[in-house]
Amino acid sequence: MKEIYLDNAATTPISDEVLAEMTDKLQNVYGNASTLYGLGRQAHTVLENSRQIIAQSINADEDDIIFTSGGTESDNTAIMQTAYARQSLGKHIITTAIEHEAILKPLHFLEEQGFEVTYLPVDENGLISLDDFKNALRDDTILVTIMTGNNEVGSHMPIHEIGELLKDHQAWFHTDAVQAYGLLDIDVKRDHIDMLSTSAHKINGPKMVGFLYRKTGINFPSFIKGGDQEEKRRAGTENIPGIAGMAAAVKTITSEEKAHRQEKYFQFKQQIVKGLTDAGVDFEVNGSLDRNNLQHVLNLWIKGVSTYVMQTNLDLAGIAVSGGSACTAGSIEPSHVLTAMFGSDSPRISESIRISFGRYTTEADISALVTNISKIVSRVKTRSGVK
Repeated sequence: MKEIYLDNAATTPISDEVLAEMTDKLQNVYGNASTLYGLGRQAHTVLENSRQIIAQSINADEDDIIFTSGGTESDNTAIMQTAYARQSLGKHIITTAIEHEAILKPLHFLEEQGFEVTYLPVDENGLISLDDFKNALRDDTILVTIMTGNNEVGSHMPIHEIGELLKDHQAWFHTDAVQAYGLLDIDVKRDHIDMLSTSAHKINGPKMVGFLYRKTGINFPSFIKGGDQEEKRRAGTENIPGIAGMAAAVKTITSEEKAHRQEKYFQFKQQIVKGLTDAGVDFEVNGSLDRNNLQHVLNLWIKGVSTYVMQTNLDLAGIAVSGGSACTAGSIEPSHVLTAMFGSDSPRISESIRISFGRYTTEADISALVTNISKIVSRVKTRSGVK
């Protein structure tokens, strides 16, 4: 039985280009980039070349890229260190109700330390209101952290508009771009972004490597204490093979390739919606099919079929989908994203699945998904006596 992987929002398979690059660096570039002899200088060259490639991908200055272990570390660093470094200017932070746990949990911790956090609500499309944002912004706001695109429903937040509103305000602007990086056009200068987080494993790169963009002038102490790596901004010996692998992944994602993938994934969405409709499946899309959104994520409410039943039966058919964020999918707690969008009493909370496409997804994979969802719905209805 062929395995069909449709959980690319959780992680992606490593690409051939990345594997080749990492294998080469693991075998041939084993020096410590902080040492001064030849092997160290060789590693340092790979490090800085990778930094340049990655900086160009978001129109950043290469000195503003700090390599980390991934999105969670980057998010935690931006939030925790900003709060502690700027608390003399105020203790108010703005975010949204549908951020990733890597944002929400450090914010909950900061609330215990006396900081005040405003969680902006979202509508049924998973979007905040700019009026709500303007009303929440205060003189003592020191940080705004709002994701670029949501990992469960694909909603694309008004990042440019928020950046414009903040460019003359004291608050630093951070965005979690883990899901959006590699799909959307991101320009930190155009959008007045002060800090941005990403993770390589979402773009067919390796796990445990990512970066934090931190604009020149945005200063705070290293989150991880130790050596003076990354210009004293992040202690720890750099993961040269992983960083080189991330750069190799980034090189494959040109502007044209981003547009191609967004269009390809949009067509997959249309194929699923049409196929389920033609099959008579009772379902609704959670969020919007707007072309401006992240097209690799499709969240569906399959009416009358629990998330657990649908996910388990698809797994038995060799198809991997998610019930929500991969970081919380093992929990019995409902999706905080769907709860924020539809309320805690909505049946969508317990009857929805997340389908997410990737570089290697095919039309045949989508056809198999539609066929199996239709069969599962039919079986469940037959057993429950529903016609």
